[in-house]
Amino acid sequence: MSNSLPRKTFPFQTPNPVPLYLAPMAGVSESPFRRLCHDHGADVVVTEFLSAEGIRRENEATVSKLRFSPGERPIGVQIFGAEPAAMAEAAAMVTELFMPDFVDINFGCPVKKVVRRNGGSGCLRDLDLVQEIIRAVVKATHVPVTVKTRSGWNEEMRDPVGIALRMQDAGAKVFTLHARTRTQMYTGKANWDEIARVVEALDIPVLGNGDIKTPEDAKRMLDHTKADGIMIGRGSYGQPWIFRQTRALINGEEMPATPGVHERFAIALEHAGLVQAYEADPIGAAIEFRKHLGWYVKGLPNSADLRAKLHQVRDFAEVQTIFETYLRFYDDYVARGLKADDPDVSDLGCEAA
Repeated sequence: MSNSLPRKTFPFQTPNPVPLYLAPMAGVSESPFRRLCHDHGADVVVTEFLSAEGIRRENEATVSKLRFSPGERPIGVQIFGAEPAAMAEAAAMVTELFMPDFVDINFGCPVKKVVRRNGGSGCLRDLDLVQEIIRAVVKATHVPVTVKTRSGWNEEMRDPVGIALRMQDAGAKVFTLHARTRTQMYTGKANWDEIARVVEALDIPVLGNGDIKTPEDAKRMLDHTKADGIMIGRGSYGQPWIFRQTRALINGEEMPATPGVHERFAIALEHAGLVQAYEADPIGAAIEFRKHLGWYVKGLPNSADLRAKLHQVRDFAEVQTIFETYLRFYDDYVARGLKADDPDVSDLGCEAA
């Protein structure tokens, strides 16, 4: 077992004492991907971040993203906004209509269109407002309220421990830190030392987030920070099995092998099937799924040509055909012992994949 044993208790039941979260990610952590990640070892999932105003006004596109299946629990709904009353109303509606296990507040999104309305990490310029929002949401719902944030707005305002203590004082029950400032966006390195300091300072569970691309990264973060749980975001792109592999490392077990190409494609097709069953617009769903396909084939021999074909699909049936063609190339490629940079790779007909 890991020497990073949890000191704190989560306010809802988790399958493991050191839970692995799938991070909330716009356009990625939709219900089909959440279900897939749960099946591959994610303990807790969170919806895409959703506008409080969109929820209050019952915007069809926003409300549709609140749907989840019983198999996704424990699940949190993440909301964002800069008006305490609106955030409270949205939290109350979400709780009554969808009954998630917790409501998460986004204080971390760095995207300009969110920040310019003072949402996401924009709130970090006014910590009094941050506390007002948390208190209003806590008052509006009976489920635990959690928060996800960054280390500060910029380097001058970088104060992760101070921010964390104020959020805890306002009523947050779990604190997630992406250890970058808003102005860093996704550049530079996440400062895991800051996560460790927040873990020591808070009485509530702390999740570490940032720069986890592999299971080994997740284990290193856990050992370095002694966090109570780990949140994995972009590291899950095209590799939902990262959760099962990470769990094995945490438990001191042999890490399961990374799926080979045939198994990887089978998982991608399973994901596609979940999307087909979930989405009402099959063409729009196939087009939106292209980004996932690109992630699933990243790093494969002749992946540029493969991605080019996959990024043109408008029907999920096309995906299976493209995969089948590529696998014929790939099996021949392996049989001949070629490497990706060998000059005669094109002789195998992979451009037809």
